[in-house]
Amino acid sequence: MNGSASAISSHDSEISGIKLSTDSVPLRDRQEWLQEIIRQEYTRVAVSAPADGNLFNEMTIYEWKRLRLSSIRSHAITIERHRGEPFTVAQDNYLAVVLLSGSYLLEQNGREIFLQPGDMAIYDATRPHRIHCPGNFTKLIVTVPRSLMRERIAGVEHCTAMRISGHDGMGAVAANFIRSAAGQVCHMDEKGFSELSDHSLDLLTMALASVRPQNFNLSRSRSISLNRVENFVEQHLSNSAMDTSMVSGGTGLSARYINDLFSDKGTSLMRYVWDRRLENCRNDMLNPAHSGHRISEIAWRWGFNDLSHFSRSFKDKFGRAPRDVRMDAANIKHTAIHQT
Repeated sequence: MNGSASAISSHDSEISGIKLSTDSVPLRDRQEWLQEIIRQEYTRVAVSAPADGNLFNEMTIYEWKRLRLSSIRSHAITIERHRGEPFTVAQDNYLAVVLLSGSYLLEQNGREIFLQPGDMAIYDATRPHRIHCPGNFTKLIVTVPRSLMRERIAGVEHCTAMRISGHDGMGAVAANFIRSAAGQVCHMDEKGFSELSDHSLDLLTMALASVRPQNFNLSRSRSISLNRVENFVEQHLSNSAMDTSMVSGGTGLSARYINDLFSDKGTSLMRYVWDRRLENCRNDMLNPAHSGHRISEIAWRWGFNDLSHFSRSFKDKFGRAPRDVRMDAANIKHTAIHQT
């Protein structure tokens, strides 16, 4: 990266981070360079340099178990993500900001907040947003994958661009913990630093819950998520390879959260998938339009690839073997014909 990136290690430990700085980049190239770095490490944005053209930005990024922790210091800057910009799976994250010094304006989802040193906020890296810092500032960023954040707190999408005070309550506890972790990187080994990651996420989600709108209905959020999963399942029932991993990837929800949703209904995701397949098979067997199709063809069409397993499961669910249901349908059709 034009000699401006370097790996750094804290002394007496194995913790290493990547340091990225405009220092060794010519002034005329810094704006373009910084836009590219932010695109690679966070999300695609447009960067506006200070009026005097003296753009400076330095960031040190640490992998933090499932998260990432970034320490950033910068001159005045404006960063804006526009609607419709593409993003990669690796950038599908929420970014939590802890402001250490300076002033910080964050806009997203029609909200505009001003952070003071010590305050926190989160924003969705994939959605339009604007950050304006009129002077020099320093901050920490905790990068949290969307699926991980949704697993921890329902309705997180309602918490973006909301100021979390770093001076009292859960906000102060969370901000101080993250700030302490960043400040002590040089005095910890890799294992100890990694173990702080989950604690940091727990505190961050509790701080977010403290500012989540009071009129937000948690059950509605779960209902929306469940509906999303059920729609995905319906669209892919015929795919015999569908499993929890496929559904999780297709809906953007964690496997644990998905099974928790179905646990509320007294079942599991894959039990639900099997039940829906069996119900569709039974409907086809009773439908005159499919009278010419063999039972095996119907089973394969709905994602079954083991006929003996299918027959056992069908009988367990409906109390009758598939061939008996097919015979009932044939008898009903025969009777209807002779009555006309």
